[in-house]
Amino acid sequence: MAVPGLQKSIDRLLALAATTHARGLLGRYLGCAKKAAKTQNAVLRAILTANADSDFGRGHGFAGIRRYDQFAHQVPIQTYDDLRPLVNRTLHGDFGALLGAGQRVVMFAKTSGSTDVPKYVPVTEEFIRQYRRGWNAFGGKALGDHPEAILRSILQTSSPIDDEVSPCGLPCGSISGMLAAAQKGIVRRFYAVPTECARIADAPARYYTIMRFAVPRDVSWMVTAGPATQLALAKCAAEHAQALIKDIGDGTLTPPGEISQPLRRRLAEQLLPDRENARRLGAIADSEGTLLPRQYWRLSFVANWTAGAMGLHLREFPHFFGDAPVRDIGLLATEGRVTVGLDDGVPYGLLDAGGAFFEFVEPDASASGTAGARRCHELDIGGEYRVIMTTWAGFYRYDLGDHVRVHGFVGEAPLLEFLHRGAYVSSVTGEKLTEWQVIRAFEAASAALAVPPRRFALAPVWAERPFYRLYLESREPLREVMADAVDAGLARINIEYNGKRTSGRLGAIRTIALQPGAFAAFDAERAGRHRMANEQYKPQCLFTKPGDDATLMAAMAPPQGAEPKPEPAPA
Repeated sequence: MAVPGLQKSIDRLLALAATTHARGLLGRYLGCAKKAAKTQNAVLRAILTANADSDFGRGHGFAGIRRYDQFAHQVPIQTYDDLRPLVNRTLHGDFGALLGAGQRVVMFAKTSGSTDVPKYVPVTEEFIRQYRRGWNAFGGKALGDHPEAILRSILQTSSPIDDEVSPCGLPCGSISGMLAAAQKGIVRRFYAVPTECARIADAPARYYTIMRFAVPRDVSWMVTAGPATQLALAKCAAEHAQALIKDIGDGTLTPPGEISQPLRRRLAEQLLPDRENARRLGAIADSEGTLLPRQYWRLSFVANWTAGAMGLHLREFPHFFGDAPVRDIGLLATEGRVTVGLDDGVPYGLLDAGGAFFEFVEPDASASGTAGARRCHELDIGGEYRVIMTTWAGFYRYDLGDHVRVHGFVGEAPLLEFLHRGAYVSSVTGEKLTEWQVIRAFEAASAALAVPPRRFALAPVWAERPFYRLYLESREPLREVMADAVDAGLARINIEYNGKRTSGRLGAIRTIALQPGAFAAFDAERAGRHRMANEQYKPQCLFTKPGDDATLMAAMAPPQGAEPKPEPAPA
Protein backbone atom coordinates (compact mmCIF):
# COMPACT_ATOMS: atom_id res chain seq x y z
CA MET A 1 0.00 0.00 0.00
CA ALA A 2 1.45 3.38 -1.05
CA VAL A 3 2.30 5.91 1.65
CA PRO A 4 0.23 9.15 1.49
CA GLY A 5 2.97 11.30 -0.08
CA LEU A 6 3.75 8.70 -2.72
CA GLN A 7 0.05 8.19 -3.43
CA LYS A 8 -0.40 11.92 -4.03
CA SER A 9 2.48 11.90 -6.50
CA ILE A 10 1.03 8.89 -8.27
CA ASP A 11 -2.39 10.59 -8.38
CA ARG A 12 -0.85 13.73 -9.90
CA LEU A 13 0.83 11.70 -12.64
CA LEU A 14 -2.33 9.73 -13.33
CA ALA A 15 -4.43 12.90 -13.31
CA LEU A 16 -2.02 14.54 -15.77
CA ALA A 17 -2.28 11.52 -18.06
CA ALA A 18 -6.09 11.42 -17.71
CA THR A 19 -6.37 15.17 -18.35
CA THR A 20 -4.16 14.92 -21.43
CA HIS A 21 -6.27 12.03 -22.68
CA ALA A 22 -9.52 13.94 -22.00
CA ARG A 23 -8.21 16.98 -23.86
CA GLY A 24 -7.39 14.76 -26.80
CA LEU A 25 -10.91 13.34 -26.73
CA LEU A 26 -12.35 16.85 -26.54
CA GLY A 27 -10.27 17.89 -29.51
CA ARG A 28 -11.57 14.95 -31.54
CA TYR A 29 -15.10 15.70 -30.38
CA LEU A 30 -14.84 19.29 -31.61
CA GLY A 31 -13.23 18.05 -34.81
CA CYS A 32 -16.29 15.87 -35.44
CA ALA A 33 -18.49 18.93 -34.90
CA LYS A 34 -16.57 21.05 -37.38
CA LYS A 35 -17.08 18.42 -40.07
CA ALA A 36 -20.43 17.17 -38.83
CA ALA A 37 -21.88 16.25 -42.23
CA LYS A 38 -18.92 14.00 -43.05
CA THR A 39 -18.88 12.60 -39.51
CA GLN A 40 -22.59 11.82 -39.64
CA ASN A 41 -22.24 10.00 -42.96
CA ALA A 42 -19.54 7.80 -41.42
CA VAL A 43 -21.64 7.12 -38.31
CA LEU A 44 -24.65 6.12 -40.41
CA ARG A 45 -22.57 3.78 -42.59
CA ALA A 46 -21.01 2.16 -39.51
CA ILE A 47 -24.37 1.54 -37.81
CA LEU A 48 -26.00 0.16 -40.96
CA THR A 49 -23.04 -2.10 -41.75
CA ALA A 50 -22.87 -3.47 -38.20
CA ASN A 51 -26.58 -4.27 -38.15
CA ALA A 52 -27.28 -5.24 -41.75
CA ASP A 53 -27.86 -8.89 -40.79
CA SER A 54 -30.46 -8.07 -38.11
CA ASP A 55 -34.08 -8.81 -38.91
CA PHE A 56 -34.80 -5.08 -39.02
CA GLY A 57 -31.74 -4.50 -41.22
CA ARG A 58 -32.67 -7.22 -43.70
CA GLY A 59 -36.28 -6.05 -43.76
CA HIS A 60 -35.22 -2.51 -44.66
CA GLY A 61 -32.35 -3.31 -47.01
CA PHE A 62 -29.47 -1.97 -44.91
CA ALA A 63 -26.92 -3.87 -46.99
CA GLY A 64 -27.82 -1.96 -50.14
CA ILE A 65 -27.98 1.54 -48.64
CA ARG A 66 -25.14 3.79 -49.79
CA ARG A 67 -26.55 7.28 -49.31
CA TYR A 68 -28.70 9.15 -46.81
CA ASP A 69 -31.54 9.66 -49.26
CA GLN A 70 -31.79 5.88 -49.70
CA PHE A 71 -31.88 5.44 -45.94
CA ALA A 72 -34.61 8.06 -45.54
CA HIS A 73 -36.62 6.46 -48.35
CA GLN A 74 -36.34 2.85 -47.15
CA VAL A 75 -36.69 3.34 -43.39
CA PRO A 76 -39.77 5.16 -42.04
CA ILE A 77 -39.51 7.19 -38.84
CA GLN A 78 -40.17 4.86 -35.90
CA THR A 79 -41.90 5.33 -32.56
CA TYR A 80 -41.24 3.07 -29.61
CA ASP A 81 -44.60 1.41 -30.20
CA ASP A 82 -43.43 0.58 -33.74
CA LEU A 83 -40.29 -1.03 -32.32
CA ARG A 84 -41.90 -2.64 -29.27
CA PRO A 85 -42.43 -6.13 -30.81
CA LEU A 86 -38.75 -6.27 -31.80
CA VAL A 87 -37.63 -4.90 -28.43
CA ASN A 88 -39.72 -7.58 -26.71
CA ARG A 89 -37.98 -10.25 -28.77
CA THR A 90 -34.66 -8.76 -27.73
CA LEU A 91 -35.71 -8.85 -24.06
CA HIS A 92 -36.25 -12.59 -24.50
CA GLY A 93 -32.76 -13.08 -25.93
CA ASP A 94 -33.46 -12.80 -29.66
CA PHE A 95 -30.85 -10.06 -30.15
CA GLY A 96 -30.88 -10.49 -33.92
CA ALA A 97 -34.30 -8.86 -34.08
CA LEU A 98 -32.72 -5.40 -33.91
CA LEU A 99 -28.96 -5.94 -33.79
CA GLY A 100 -26.26 -7.44 -35.93
CA ALA A 101 -24.36 -10.56 -34.92
CA GLY A 102 -21.36 -8.59 -33.64
CA GLN A 103 -23.35 -6.41 -31.26
CA ARG A 104 -23.26 -7.65 -27.63
CA VAL A 105 -26.10 -6.57 -25.31
CA VAL A 106 -24.94 -6.09 -21.70
CA MET A 107 -28.15 -4.74 -20.12
CA PHE A 108 -31.44 -3.00 -20.85
CA ALA A 109 -31.84 0.64 -19.86
CA LYS A 110 -35.33 1.24 -18.50
CA THR A 111 -37.33 4.43 -18.54
CA SER A 112 -40.93 5.64 -18.45
CA GLY A 113 -42.76 5.28 -21.73
CA SER A 114 -45.54 7.52 -23.00
CA THR A 115 -47.98 4.88 -21.74
CA ASP A 116 -48.09 2.77 -18.60
CA VAL A 117 -45.60 0.26 -20.04
CA PRO A 118 -41.90 1.13 -19.46
CA LYS A 119 -39.52 1.42 -22.38
CA TYR A 120 -36.50 -0.87 -22.57
CA VAL A 121 -33.40 0.08 -24.53
CA PRO A 122 -30.83 -2.59 -25.49
CA VAL A 123 -27.47 -1.34 -24.23
CA THR A 124 -24.61 -2.63 -26.37
CA GLU A 125 -20.88 -2.30 -25.73
CA GLU A 126 -20.61 0.25 -28.54
CA PHE A 127 -23.55 2.21 -27.13
CA ILE A 128 -21.74 2.42 -23.76
CA ARG A 129 -18.51 3.45 -25.48
CA GLN A 130 -20.25 6.31 -27.24
CA TYR A 131 -22.12 7.38 -24.08
CA ARG A 132 -18.86 7.41 -22.13
CA ARG A 133 -17.15 9.31 -24.93
CA GLY A 134 -19.66 12.13 -24.49
CA TRP A 135 -19.05 12.22 -20.73
CA ASN A 136 -15.30 12.35 -21.32
CA ALA A 137 -15.75 15.34 -23.63
CA PHE A 138 -17.91 17.01 -20.98
CA GLY A 139 -15.39 16.32 -18.21
CA GLY A 140 -12.40 17.36 -20.29
CA LYS A 141 -13.94 20.72 -21.13
CA ALA A 142 -15.29 21.33 -17.61
CA LEU A 143 -11.99 20.55 -15.89
CA GLY A 144 -10.10 22.53 -18.50
CA ASP A 145 -12.28 25.52 -17.66
CA HIS A 146 -11.99 24.81 -13.90
CA PRO A 147 -8.52 23.31 -13.35
CA GLU A 148 -8.75 23.94 -9.59
CA ALA A 149 -11.24 21.02 -9.47
CA ILE A 150 -8.65 18.46 -10.59
CA LEU A 151 -7.53 15.93 -7.92
CA ARG A 152 -10.45 16.83 -5.68
CA SER A 153 -13.63 14.93 -4.85
CA ILE A 154 -16.64 14.57 -7.13
CA LEU A 155 -20.17 14.10 -5.83
CA GLN A 156 -22.06 12.07 -8.39
CA THR A 157 -25.13 9.91 -7.94
CA SER A 158 -26.42 7.00 -9.97
CA SER A 159 -29.27 4.50 -9.91
CA PRO A 160 -29.15 0.69 -9.80
CA ILE A 161 -28.63 -1.18 -13.06
CA ASP A 162 -30.77 -4.11 -11.91
CA ASP A 163 -34.25 -2.90 -10.93
CA GLU A 164 -35.40 -6.11 -12.58
CA VAL A 165 -34.07 -8.95 -14.68
CA SER A 166 -35.12 -9.44 -18.28
CA PRO A 167 -36.53 -12.79 -19.48
CA CYS A 168 -33.12 -13.52 -21.03
CA GLY A 169 -31.37 -12.90 -17.70
CA LEU A 170 -29.83 -9.48 -18.33
CA PRO A 171 -30.28 -6.62 -15.83
CA CYS A 172 -32.81 -3.87 -16.53
CA GLY A 173 -32.26 -0.51 -14.86
CA SER A 174 -30.30 2.71 -15.12
CA ILE A 175 -27.44 3.21 -17.52
CA SER A 176 -25.93 5.69 -15.03
CA GLY A 177 -25.24 2.77 -12.68
CA MET A 178 -23.52 0.84 -15.46
CA LEU A 179 -21.34 3.83 -16.38
CA ALA A 180 -20.40 4.47 -12.73
CA ALA A 181 -19.39 0.85 -12.19
CA ALA A 182 -17.35 0.80 -15.41
CA GLN A 183 -15.59 4.13 -14.78
CA LYS A 184 -11.80 4.24 -14.80
CA GLY A 185 -10.11 3.64 -11.46
CA ILE A 186 -8.40 7.05 -11.42
CA VAL A 187 -11.84 8.70 -11.61
CA ARG A 188 -13.52 6.39 -9.10
CA ARG A 189 -10.81 7.26 -6.57
CA PHE A 190 -12.28 10.75 -6.38
CA TYR A 191 -15.93 9.72 -6.06
CA ALA A 192 -17.15 11.09 -2.74
CA VAL A 193 -19.93 8.53 -2.45
CA PRO A 194 -19.86 4.72 -2.80
CA THR A 195 -21.93 3.44 -5.70
CA GLU A 196 -23.74 1.11 -3.25
CA CYS A 197 -25.71 4.13 -1.99
CA ALA A 198 -27.88 3.78 -5.10
CA ARG A 199 -29.32 0.61 -3.58
CA ILE A 200 -30.90 2.42 -0.63
CA ALA A 201 -34.61 2.38 -1.45
CA ASP A 202 -35.74 4.82 1.25
CA ALA A 203 -35.19 8.35 -0.13
CA PRO A 204 -34.46 10.19 3.17
CA ALA A 205 -32.01 7.45 4.16
CA ARG A 206 -30.35 7.56 0.74
CA TYR A 207 -29.94 11.34 0.76
CA TYR A 208 -28.60 11.32 4.31
CA THR A 209 -26.12 8.53 3.56
CA ILE A 210 -24.88 10.27 0.43
CA MET A 211 -24.23 13.46 2.42
CA ARG A 212 -22.72 11.49 5.32
CA PHE A 213 -19.99 10.39 2.94
CA ALA A 214 -19.75 13.63 0.93
CA VAL A 215 -19.91 16.45 3.49
CA PRO A 216 -16.48 15.72 5.06
CA ARG A 217 -14.82 15.47 1.63
CA ASP A 218 -13.26 18.29 -0.37
CA VAL A 219 -15.98 18.24 -3.02
CA SER A 220 -15.02 20.34 -6.04
CA TRP A 221 -18.04 19.67 -8.20
CA MET A 222 -21.28 17.74 -8.10
CA VAL A 223 -23.16 16.21 -11.00
CA THR A 224 -26.65 14.74 -11.19
CA ALA A 225 -29.20 14.72 -13.97
CA GLY A 226 -31.88 16.73 -12.19
CA PRO A 227 -31.14 19.87 -10.16
CA ALA A 228 -33.92 18.83 -7.76
CA THR A 229 -31.68 16.01 -6.56
CA GLN A 230 -28.89 18.42 -5.65
CA LEU A 231 -31.31 20.62 -3.74
CA ALA A 232 -32.74 17.60 -1.93
CA LEU A 233 -29.24 16.55 -0.84
CA ALA A 234 -28.37 20.03 0.42
CA LYS A 235 -31.67 20.36 2.29
CA CYS A 236 -31.28 16.92 3.86
CA ALA A 237 -27.85 17.83 5.25
CA ALA A 238 -29.19 21.12 6.64
CA GLU A 239 -32.24 19.48 8.21
CA HIS A 240 -30.18 16.77 9.92
CA ALA A 241 -27.08 18.86 10.58
CA GLN A 242 -26.55 17.87 14.22
CA ALA A 243 -27.01 14.15 13.58
CA LEU A 244 -24.71 14.40 10.57
CA ILE A 245 -21.96 16.17 12.53
CA LYS A 246 -22.18 13.57 15.29
CA ASP A 247 -21.98 10.71 12.79
CA ILE A 248 -18.93 12.28 11.15
CA GLY A 249 -17.18 12.70 14.48
CA ASP A 250 -18.02 9.18 15.70
CA GLY A 251 -17.53 7.34 12.40
CA THR A 252 -21.13 6.10 12.47
CA LEU A 253 -24.13 6.04 10.14
CA THR A 254 -27.59 6.80 11.62
CA PRO A 255 -29.87 7.85 8.74
CA PRO A 256 -33.46 9.02 9.29
CA GLY A 257 -34.87 6.11 7.29
CA GLU A 258 -34.49 2.41 6.59
CA ILE A 259 -31.42 0.67 5.15
CA SER A 260 -31.12 -3.10 4.98
CA GLN A 261 -28.71 -4.41 7.58
CA PRO A 262 -26.26 -6.05 5.10
CA LEU A 263 -26.03 -2.82 3.09
CA ARG A 264 -25.71 -0.70 6.24
CA ARG A 265 -22.80 -2.88 7.41
CA ARG A 266 -21.00 -2.62 4.06
CA LEU A 267 -21.35 1.16 4.07
CA ALA A 268 -20.43 1.58 7.75
CA GLU A 269 -17.21 -0.40 7.19
CA GLN A 270 -16.04 2.40 4.89
CA LEU A 271 -16.43 5.11 7.56
CA LEU A 272 -13.91 6.25 10.16
CA PRO A 273 -14.19 8.84 12.97
CA ASP A 274 -13.29 12.33 11.75
CA ARG A 275 -13.39 14.59 14.78
CA GLU A 276 -11.48 17.41 13.10
CA ASN A 277 -14.10 17.74 10.39
CA ALA A 278 -16.87 17.39 12.96
CA ARG A 279 -15.46 20.33 14.93
CA ARG A 280 -15.16 22.42 11.74
CA LEU A 281 -18.74 21.66 10.72
CA GLY A 282 -20.02 22.25 14.25
CA ALA A 283 -18.41 25.67 14.28
CA ILE A 284 -20.09 26.53 10.97
CA ALA A 285 -23.49 25.40 12.25
CA ASP A 286 -23.08 27.38 15.48
CA SER A 287 -21.97 30.61 13.81
CA GLU A 288 -24.26 30.50 10.75
CA GLY A 289 -27.28 28.83 12.30
CA THR A 290 -27.40 26.38 9.40
CA LEU A 291 -25.18 24.03 7.40
CA LEU A 292 -25.09 24.59 3.65
CA PRO A 293 -22.79 23.36 0.84
CA ARG A 294 -21.50 26.88 0.15
CA GLN A 295 -20.21 26.93 3.75
CA TYR A 296 -18.46 23.55 3.92
CA TRP A 297 -17.37 22.92 0.29
CA ARG A 298 -15.26 24.92 -2.19
CA LEU A 299 -17.33 24.20 -5.26
CA SER A 300 -15.77 24.97 -8.62
CA PHE A 301 -19.01 24.31 -10.49
CA VAL A 302 -22.27 22.35 -10.36
CA ALA A 303 -23.52 20.24 -13.27
CA ASN A 304 -27.08 19.17 -14.11
CA TRP A 305 -29.91 19.73 -16.57
CA THR A 306 -30.71 23.43 -16.80
CA ALA A 307 -33.01 23.59 -19.84
CA GLY A 308 -36.80 23.42 -19.98
CA ALA A 309 -38.71 23.49 -16.70
CA MET A 310 -35.61 22.19 -14.91
CA GLY A 311 -34.20 25.71 -14.93
CA LEU A 312 -36.80 26.76 -12.36
CA HIS A 313 -34.83 24.94 -9.65
CA LEU A 314 -31.78 27.11 -10.27
CA ARG A 315 -33.48 30.02 -8.48
CA GLU A 316 -32.65 28.32 -5.19
CA PHE A 317 -29.05 27.46 -6.07
CA PRO A 318 -27.32 30.64 -4.80
CA HIS A 319 -28.73 30.09 -1.30
CA PHE A 320 -27.30 26.58 -1.12
CA PHE A 321 -24.32 26.63 -3.50
CA GLY A 322 -23.25 30.26 -3.46
CA ASP A 323 -21.77 31.66 -6.65
CA ALA A 324 -20.65 28.30 -8.07
CA PRO A 325 -21.40 28.37 -11.81
CA VAL A 326 -23.89 25.85 -13.19
CA ARG A 327 -23.09 23.86 -16.32
CA ASP A 328 -25.71 21.99 -18.32
CA ILE A 329 -24.67 18.36 -18.77
CA GLY A 330 -26.33 18.15 -22.15
CA LEU A 331 -29.44 16.49 -23.51
CA LEU A 332 -29.23 12.87 -22.41
CA ALA A 333 -31.99 10.35 -22.96
CA THR A 334 -32.09 6.68 -22.07
CA GLU A 335 -32.14 6.03 -25.80
CA GLY A 336 -28.90 7.95 -26.32
CA ARG A 337 -26.99 11.18 -25.88
CA VAL A 338 -27.96 14.13 -28.08
CA THR A 339 -25.70 16.96 -26.88
CA VAL A 340 -22.82 17.70 -24.54
CA GLY A 341 -22.78 20.87 -22.42
CA LEU A 342 -19.53 22.73 -22.94
CA ASP A 343 -20.01 26.07 -21.18
CA ASP A 344 -21.21 27.46 -17.85
CA GLY A 345 -24.47 29.34 -17.56
CA VAL A 346 -26.09 28.43 -20.89
CA PRO A 347 -28.99 25.99 -21.39
CA TYR A 348 -27.68 24.44 -24.60
CA GLY A 349 -25.04 21.96 -25.69
CA LEU A 350 -23.21 20.84 -28.81
CA LEU A 351 -24.65 18.00 -30.88
CA ASP A 352 -22.75 14.73 -30.35
CA ALA A 353 -22.15 14.27 -34.06
CA GLY A 354 -19.95 11.20 -33.63
CA GLY A 355 -22.16 9.31 -31.18
CA ALA A 356 -25.32 8.61 -33.20
CA PHE A 357 -26.95 9.64 -36.48
CA PHE A 358 -29.37 12.56 -36.16
CA GLU A 359 -32.24 13.95 -38.16
CA PHE A 360 -34.67 16.70 -37.26
CA VAL A 361 -38.30 17.30 -38.18
CA GLU A 362 -40.71 20.15 -37.58
CA PRO A 363 -42.33 20.04 -34.10
CA ASP A 364 -45.77 19.09 -35.43
CA ALA A 365 -44.55 16.65 -38.08
CA SER A 366 -46.17 13.23 -38.33
CA ALA A 367 -44.80 10.74 -35.84
CA SER A 368 -44.22 8.11 -38.53
CA GLY A 369 -43.55 9.86 -41.80
CA THR A 370 -40.47 9.99 -44.01
CA ALA A 371 -40.67 13.41 -45.65
CA GLY A 372 -39.35 16.71 -44.38
CA ALA A 373 -36.44 15.51 -42.25
CA ARG A 374 -33.31 17.67 -42.11
CA ARG A 375 -29.70 16.80 -41.41
CA CYS A 376 -27.91 18.50 -38.51
CA HIS A 377 -26.01 20.97 -40.74
CA GLU A 378 -29.25 22.03 -42.46
CA LEU A 379 -31.02 23.52 -39.43
CA ASP A 380 -31.96 27.18 -39.03
CA ILE A 381 -30.68 29.25 -36.13
CA GLY A 382 -33.66 29.98 -33.91
CA GLY A 383 -35.61 27.08 -35.39
CA GLU A 384 -37.41 24.51 -33.26
CA TYR A 385 -37.31 20.82 -34.16
CA ARG A 386 -38.04 17.31 -32.92
CA VAL A 387 -35.08 14.91 -32.64
CA ILE A 388 -34.86 11.70 -34.68
CA MET A 389 -32.02 9.29 -33.79
CA THR A 390 -30.35 6.22 -35.27
CA THR A 391 -28.28 4.63 -32.51
CA TRP A 392 -26.05 1.76 -31.52
CA ALA A 393 -28.93 0.44 -29.39
CA GLY A 394 -30.83 -0.85 -32.44
CA PHE A 395 -33.19 2.10 -32.71
CA TYR A 396 -33.32 3.33 -36.33
CA ARG A 397 -34.88 6.68 -37.30
CA TYR A 398 -36.32 6.70 -33.79
CA ASP A 399 -38.57 9.61 -32.85
CA LEU A 400 -37.13 10.61 -29.48
CA GLY A 401 -39.97 13.06 -28.90
CA ASP A 402 -37.65 15.75 -27.53
CA HIS A 403 -38.14 19.27 -28.89
CA VAL A 404 -35.07 21.48 -29.25
CA ARG A 405 -34.16 25.00 -30.32
CA VAL A 406 -31.05 25.92 -32.35
CA HIS A 407 -28.83 28.59 -30.77
CA GLY A 408 -25.98 28.54 -33.27
CA PHE A 409 -23.30 26.28 -34.69
CA VAL A 410 -19.80 25.07 -33.97
CA GLY A 411 -18.58 24.23 -37.44
CA GLU A 412 -21.44 22.23 -38.94
CA ALA A 413 -22.87 20.96 -35.62
CA PRO A 414 -25.75 22.84 -34.00
CA LEU A 415 -25.93 24.11 -30.44
CA LEU A 416 -29.25 22.78 -29.16
CA GLU A 417 -31.41 23.71 -26.18
CA PHE A 418 -33.93 21.19 -24.89
CA LEU A 419 -37.44 22.68 -24.75
CA HIS A 420 -39.79 19.89 -23.74
CA ARG A 421 -40.65 16.29 -24.44
CA GLY A 422 -43.63 15.53 -26.65
CA ALA A 423 -46.62 17.73 -27.35
CA TYR A 424 -48.01 17.76 -23.82
CA VAL A 425 -45.35 16.67 -21.36
CA SER A 426 -44.75 18.24 -17.95
CA SER A 427 -41.48 17.76 -16.09
CA VAL A 428 -40.77 20.25 -13.29
CA THR A 429 -38.65 17.76 -11.32
CA GLY A 430 -37.83 15.21 -14.01
CA GLU A 431 -41.13 13.27 -13.75
CA LYS A 432 -41.87 13.53 -17.51
CA LEU A 433 -45.66 13.21 -17.25
CA THR A 434 -47.41 12.77 -20.57
CA GLU A 435 -51.00 13.74 -21.24
CA TRP A 436 -51.75 10.12 -22.03
CA GLN A 437 -50.57 9.05 -18.58
CA VAL A 438 -52.63 11.75 -16.87
CA ILE A 439 -55.78 10.76 -18.75
CA ARG A 440 -55.19 7.08 -17.99
CA ALA A 441 -54.70 7.77 -14.26
CA PHE A 442 -57.83 9.94 -14.09
CA GLU A 443 -59.95 7.36 -15.90
CA ALA A 444 -58.74 4.62 -13.55
CA ALA A 445 -59.44 6.80 -10.50
CA SER A 446 -62.94 7.62 -11.77
CA ALA A 447 -63.69 3.94 -12.33
CA ALA A 448 -62.36 2.93 -8.91
CA LEU A 449 -64.43 5.63 -7.14
CA ALA A 450 -67.53 5.12 -9.33
CA VAL A 451 -67.39 8.77 -10.42
CA PRO A 452 -68.99 9.60 -13.80
CA PRO A 453 -66.54 10.79 -16.50
CA ARG A 454 -65.98 14.53 -16.36
CA ARG A 455 -63.75 17.25 -17.74
CA PHE A 456 -60.58 17.87 -15.77
CA ALA A 457 -57.13 19.38 -16.10
CA LEU A 458 -53.80 18.93 -14.31
CA ALA A 459 -51.28 21.77 -14.05
CA PRO A 460 -47.79 22.05 -12.52
CA VAL A 461 -47.19 24.64 -9.83
CA TRP A 462 -43.74 25.97 -9.01
CA ALA A 463 -43.15 26.28 -5.25
CA GLU A 464 -40.53 25.38 -2.67
CA ARG A 465 -41.72 21.83 -3.32
CA PRO A 466 -43.42 21.73 -6.74
CA PHE A 467 -46.82 20.05 -7.01
CA TYR A 468 -49.76 19.67 -9.39
CA ARG A 469 -53.23 21.20 -9.27
CA LEU A 470 -56.17 19.04 -10.29
CA TYR A 471 -59.01 21.19 -11.65
CA LEU A 472 -62.57 19.87 -11.31
CA GLU A 473 -66.01 21.47 -11.59
CA SER A 474 -67.00 19.97 -8.27
CA ARG A 475 -67.20 20.90 -4.59
CA GLU A 476 -67.98 17.43 -3.32
CA PRO A 477 -65.66 15.99 -0.64
CA LEU A 478 -64.88 13.16 -3.04
CA ARG A 479 -62.70 15.49 -5.08
CA GLU A 480 -59.96 15.28 -2.44
CA VAL A 481 -60.10 11.49 -2.63
CA MET A 482 -59.94 11.81 -6.41
CA ALA A 483 -56.70 13.75 -6.14
CA ASP A 484 -55.18 10.97 -4.02
CA ALA A 485 -56.38 8.34 -6.48
CA VAL A 486 -54.93 10.19 -9.48
CA ASP A 487 -51.67 10.66 -7.57
CA ALA A 488 -51.47 6.93 -6.85
CA GLY A 489 -52.37 6.10 -10.45
CA LEU A 490 -49.62 8.29 -11.86
CA ALA A 491 -47.13 6.67 -9.48
CA ARG A 492 -48.11 3.25 -10.84
CA ILE A 493 -47.95 4.33 -14.47
CA ASN A 494 -44.81 6.51 -14.44
CA ILE A 495 -41.70 5.30 -12.59
CA GLU A 496 -40.13 8.77 -12.72
CA TYR A 497 -43.20 10.36 -11.11
CA ASN A 498 -43.21 7.68 -8.43
CA GLY A 499 -39.54 8.34 -7.70
CA LYS A 500 -40.04 12.08 -7.35
CA ARG A 501 -43.07 11.63 -5.09
CA THR A 502 -41.51 9.03 -2.79
CA SER A 503 -38.32 11.09 -2.49
CA GLY A 504 -40.26 14.24 -1.55
CA ARG A 505 -39.05 16.27 -4.52
CA LEU A 506 -42.63 16.53 -5.78
CA GLY A 507 -45.58 17.33 -3.53
CA ALA A 508 -49.02 15.75 -3.47
CA ILE A 509 -51.72 16.76 -5.95
CA ARG A 510 -54.07 19.51 -4.71
CA THR A 511 -57.58 20.07 -6.00
CA ILE A 512 -59.17 23.27 -7.26
CA ALA A 513 -62.95 23.58 -7.52
CA LEU A 514 -64.03 25.60 -10.56
CA GLN A 515 -67.24 27.49 -11.12
CA PRO A 516 -69.81 25.59 -13.23
CA GLY A 517 -69.17 26.14 -16.91
CA ALA A 518 -65.54 27.15 -16.42
CA PHE A 519 -64.18 24.44 -18.71
CA ALA A 520 -66.71 25.18 -21.45
CA ALA A 521 -65.69 28.85 -21.47
CA PHE A 522 -62.01 27.95 -21.38
CA ASP A 523 -62.29 25.48 -24.27
CA ALA A 524 -64.34 27.90 -26.37
CA GLU A 525 -61.78 30.67 -25.86
CA ARG A 526 -58.87 28.41 -26.84
CA ALA A 527 -60.67 27.02 -29.88
CA GLY A 528 -61.34 30.53 -31.12
CA ARG A 529 -57.77 31.63 -30.41
CA HIS A 530 -56.36 28.87 -32.62
CA ARG A 531 -58.93 29.58 -35.36
CA MET A 532 -60.12 25.99 -35.42
CA ALA A 533 -63.64 24.67 -35.85
CA ASN A 534 -64.96 23.28 -32.60
CA GLU A 535 -64.87 19.71 -33.91
CA GLN A 536 -61.11 20.06 -34.50
CA TYR A 537 -60.31 21.36 -31.03
CA LYS A 538 -58.79 18.86 -28.59
CA PRO A 539 -59.33 19.77 -24.92
CA GLN A 540 -56.04 20.08 -23.06
CA CYS A 541 -55.91 17.91 -19.94
CA LEU A 542 -52.27 18.57 -19.01
CA PHE A 543 -50.57 21.93 -18.80
CA THR A 544 -46.82 21.76 -19.27
CA LYS A 545 -45.51 24.96 -17.70
CA PRO A 546 -46.18 26.61 -14.32
CA GLY A 547 -48.50 29.57 -14.84
CA ASP A 548 -50.19 28.26 -18.00
CA ASP A 549 -53.31 27.56 -15.93
CA ALA A 550 -53.86 31.20 -14.93
CA THR A 551 -57.14 31.40 -16.85
CA LEU A 552 -58.54 28.41 -14.96
CA MET A 553 -57.33 29.82 -11.64
CA ALA A 554 -59.35 32.96 -12.39
CA ALA A 555 -62.45 30.76 -12.70
CA MET A 556 -61.95 29.24 -9.24
CA ALA A 557 -65.08 28.67 -7.17
CA PRO A 558 -65.70 30.81 -4.05
CA PRO A 559 -63.23 30.51 -1.14
CA GLN A 560 -64.72 27.41 0.46
CA GLY A 561 -63.72 25.45 -2.61
CA ALA A 562 -60.25 26.92 -2.94
CA GLU A 563 -57.03 24.98 -2.48
CA PRO A 564 -54.96 25.21 0.73
CA LYS A 565 -52.58 28.12 1.04
CA PRO A 566 -49.84 27.45 -1.54
CA GLU A 567 -46.25 26.91 -0.57
CA PRO A 568 -44.11 30.02 -1.04
CA ALA A 569 -42.14 30.27 -4.24
CA PRO A 570 -38.36 30.52 -3.87
CA ALA A 571 -36.97 34.02 -3.65
